[in-house]
Amino acid sequence: MEGSVFTPSLEGMKHIKSPEGEMLAKPFLDVCKLILPVIDKFGSAMTLVKSDVGGNISRLEKKYETNPTKYKFLYNMVKEEVECQTATGSSSCTNGLLWLTRAMDFVVELFRNLLSHPDWTMTECCTDSYGKTLKKFHGWLASSSFTVAMKLAPDRKKFMEVIAGSGDVNADMEKFCSTFPPFLVENHKFLANFGLDDMKA
Repeated sequence: MEGSVFTPSLEGMKHIKSPEGEMLAKPFLDVCKLILPVIDKFGSAMTLVKSDVGGNISRLEKKYETNPTKYKFLYNMVKEEVECQTATGSSSCTNGLLWLTRAMDFVVELFRNLLSHPDWTMTECCTDSYGKTLKKFHGWLASSSFTVAMKLAPDRKKFMEVIAGSGDVNADMEKFCSTFPPFLVENHKFLANFGLDDMKA
């Protein structure tokens, strides 16, 4: 593997914005897709996250593919649903974008924990990042399932070896944790403009 598992997504992040600074739908979704193999390396601890992320990416991709010109800009999907008053539906693209962004917040926080707390076990890193991101939006059932899944987190040392590849994994992880969050913050701000950022599961 050339570089670390983060290398493809870091490369993709350079193309998320148009020259005018607008969020482009396909490049954003492609970067999220490139993060799936990273999530995969967590094994069964991340099965829930992976299926959630994968499902939301494909929902947004399907919409994009119906009219790539119309939905070139990511937020056009949301604007259209807001106008049609369908944005709050559980199968809406707005809901998909919100949960995809939240899952990515969780992943970023998890890697921040791995960088900041070299003494923490993988389960501790996962549980702390879950508490800071997704937990407040999950009901009791989702929260319980998540808590059980976190206990299946892999051994930290083995995990770091698996994701390292031939790159400087810590440097790439730091770059990932500084480069990706501004896009996620922008998504939250955009959704908050319409009062859509606090929807619960």
